[in-house]
Amino acid sequence: MNDNQLAELQNKIGYSFKNRDLLKVAMTHSSHANENKKSGVLSNERLEFLGDSVLGMTVAALIYNNKPNMPEGQMTRLRAELVCEKSLAALAVKFGLGDYLLLGRGEGKGGGRERPSILADAVEALLAAMYLDGGFRPVAKLIKMHLAPGMDRFATENTDHKTALQELVQEKPSMTLSYHIVGESGPDHQKVFVVEVHLNGNVIGYGEGKSKKEAEQNAAKSALEELSP
Repeated sequence: MNDNQLAELQNKIGYSFKNRDLLKVAMTHSSHANENKKSGVLSNERLEFLGDSVLGMTVAALIYNNKPNMPEGQMTRLRAELVCEKSLAALAVKFGLGDYLLLGRGEGKGGGRERPSILADAVEALLAAMYLDGGFRPVAKLIKMHLAPGMDRFATENTDHKTALQELVQEKPSMTLSYHIVGESGPDHQKVFVVEVHLNGNVIGYGEGKSKKEAEQNAAKSALEELSP
């Protein structure tokens, strides 16, 4: 990577390195390092190892601080979604990391610059390099700006309110949940079901839906809102 490329990449990620060698290593794939062993070129594998933990910790803290009412099980699923290969590879594409990767000849000709696993690993290595150069703050800033927007979308699209309610209730001993269909109306092809969710016999939520499953989910959502502080 030449100086222009280094400056260009730093501009894209919004962070200027004090030690640019860290950024160079972060963009060096093992295939390139293996072809240049005699020159002492380092691959990004060790940075990738560190970056995995830096990423997980930063995303976990972000979820914890921004989703105070989210049950632990859903927090775990959300973290996994945000740090998965698909999510990281998409971030790499956004930054155009493939253009800056140092790859071996075979890997370069074989489409390595577009390979999701290589791109995701490069993001982890980049985050580790940023952490070593400037601490958690620049890492948190980048993640908050580029990964955090996916939190609300994932929570909206993937929320299982029944599971979330069950996980919340499990934190309290001797609590039993049950769902009861208390009404249905409309013709067979346009049924509307009405469901109540009970906690130890007491009604804590109410929901309607075009199916029993949808009505139960809406009842659980109502109960979560009722139980939230």
